[in-house]
Amino acid sequence: MDQTNTLKMPMLGFGTLIPDAATTITATKYALEAGFRHFDGAERYRNESEVGEALKAGLLTNGITREEIFVTTKLWNTNHRPERVEPAFEASLKRLQLDYLDLYLIHTPFAFQPGEEQDPRDENGNVIYDNEVTLYDTWKAMERLVDLGKCRAIGLSDVNLQQLTEIYESARIKPAVVQVESHPYLPETELLEFCKEKGIIFLAFAPLGHGIRPGLLENPVITAIASRLQKTPAQILLSWAIQRGTALLTTPKTEERARENFNILHLPEDAMEEINSIETRQRYNQVVKTGSPGFIPQGFFNA
Repeated sequence: MDQTNTLKMPMLGFGTLIPDAATTITATKYALEAGFRHFDGAERYRNESEVGEALKAGLLTNGITREEIFVTTKLWNTNHRPERVEPAFEASLKRLQLDYLDLYLIHTPFAFQPGEEQDPRDENGNVIYDNEVTLYDTWKAMERLVDLGKCRAIGLSDVNLQQLTEIYESARIKPAVVQVESHPYLPETELLEFCKEKGIIFLAFAPLGHGIRPGLLENPVITAIASRLQKTPAQILLSWAIQRGTALLTTPKTEERARENFNILHLPEDAMEEINSIETRQRYNQVVKTGSPGFIPQGFFNA
């Protein structure tokens, strides 16, 4: 499934925010076997090496070429200074065991104090920001990676419409992808319409509401449609996301879930209308408002 764009990206993507190394490897292999060809990682997740290992083994086992998969990773907040962008990119590439990236994203619009500590905090526990660099400075360094042929496209993550508009209007190489939280409780309609107008791929993360229960998976509108169409609530939510014109990321950790999440359907118009009429509004990840790590609390990767 590819969205028509200057960038050919599979609309169904596998997200690799998985804290356990062994699970990262098995889940990535299951996703590849189920049919996923888009894999989304990040320096921040601290498991790029495991993702790279799983992809290398999985491609060999399944007779799949590198060109048949689409790999994304992200620049973390501590590397926003222009001189840190290329070294951070090269380090990710090495961990992933790849010669090039299909897509490189700025993970969030917030610059943290540069250094090796991903979550720099002061004595009061507050994030230490870097006020010596702008998002545009970082974007220009990202553009150079495309010029050098190191990655095929660049984009943004966890941005709002104003931030996207500012970069879009000033950028020499326009953002190809914008990755944000989106689901029926947070449709981000205005941002989606802007992306469609400008030819930017809107990539939704947390399309199942981070799997939080009770939540989207228990919503009576979703469960009723799932029962009527003899599908799971997850399949209904993923189908809705694709059908409204967004790409998406999901993180099934078992072989069964990977097959389920890849097996989506075309929803009838009345089902789409029912989902669109849901009035609940909820954002699960507050990173776009606060600059905090969102669902990645302090100590998460050290546990």
